[in-house]
Amino acid sequence: MVKQWGRSIGYLAAVGISAPVAMPLFMLLPMSGIALIVAGLGFVLFPIVIMTIRLWTDVHRQLVGWVLGTPVPPQYRPLTGGVLDRVRQVVTDQTTWRDLAWLFVNMILGFAFGMLGMILSAFAVFSTFLLFFWWVMPADEPARIMDIAITDVGRAIVIGAPTAVLGLALAWFGVPALAKAHANISKMLLSPSKLAERVEQLTETRAGAVNAHDAELRRIERDLHDGTQARLVSIAMRLGVAEKSLDEKDPVSSLVREAREGAEQAMGELRDVIRTMYPPILTDRGLDGALAALGARCPVPTVVETEDLGRVPAPVEAAAYFVVAEALTNIAKHSHATGASVRVTRDECLRITVSDNGFGGVDETRGTGILGMRRRVAALDGTVAVDSPMGGPTVISVEFPCAL
Repeated sequence: MVKQWGRSIGYLAAVGISAPVAMPLFMLLPMSGIALIVAGLGFVLFPIVIMTIRLWTDVHRQLVGWVLGTPVPPQYRPLTGGVLDRVRQVVTDQTTWRDLAWLFVNMILGFAFGMLGMILSAFAVFSTFLLFFWWVMPADEPARIMDIAITDVGRAIVIGAPTAVLGLALAWFGVPALAKAHANISKMLLSPSKLAERVEQLTETRAGAVNAHDAELRRIERDLHDGTQARLVSIAMRLGVAEKSLDEKDPVSSLVREAREGAEQAMGELRDVIRTMYPPILTDRGLDGALAALGARCPVPTVVETEDLGRVPAPVEAAAYFVVAEALTNIAKHSHATGASVRVTRDECLRITVSDNGFGGVDETRGTGILGMRRRVAALDGTVAVDSPMGGPTVISVEFPCAL
């Protein structure tokens, strides 16, 4: 209990002293935002202010966990990309707004709770001191409690003792109560909401399910390619040899020929199924090579531009391939275009832009494949934007998060 009381008084002292110090930090935020817009100075000042606020709130999260006995972990998203990308990520991060809300509330409550804790502690010390050391005060300026002078032992016991007991009780029970109340308010503001935690949990669960599903599809693709397809090839070759060894007039010859043709047809259908599950070209040539092959096969002359994409998660890689394949198929069938382009870039997201110089006027309700793209991309928390005015051009922009 003594240890908990010590933590409580230390916590209240820390928040009481630090709350006024945070006011300049809070005021610097809008100033840095204005500087960012007006003069460009905010490119330096704004990140510094934000990181200082994050450091400040992280320290207080540790203090809250120290008092309550339960840690309050930060939930910041990792910052990637250039300065503008980082600023956008910070502004759209809900944890940033929780930090700012706590900073504003703590400037008022932190000072009030801290000072009240100091007052209770000082009152307990002062009343106890007067109970035992009233006699050290000068005779012409005696100690007073509620304007009653303490000049002898009788008054010290009758008046000082109850006051000291009251002061000690208020400090003993009041200081931990104040510390826990402020810590709980801070925890409520600094902790992610239950909904945010649930969304984060579902996002991680879905990402795991998508990765597991992709790994299973790749396993099935390998089994079909190396097992079932190889056996069909072997059967077709043996039937071909048997067909050549038989006389054409033999009625068995026609049956063998039909069986061979059926095996070859089954092989073709199996290859189509394998391609729709996980294109083998992604394993052989990677995403940039697979997209280059799509562009080369497209009936409409297509320019494919890809930068160094690095290691792209397999679910994103497969979805990107199918999205570009569907987009180029739509261009060839519906756009009447004479040229198309595919551009792929990557920072914290994989960005794909497919454009053509066709007639435009894409109608998503008429089976142009855009709806299928949206569903495939949405399964990975991506976005699809279509800009297709009448007369063209048509531009399809797709973004995939790469942190799966």
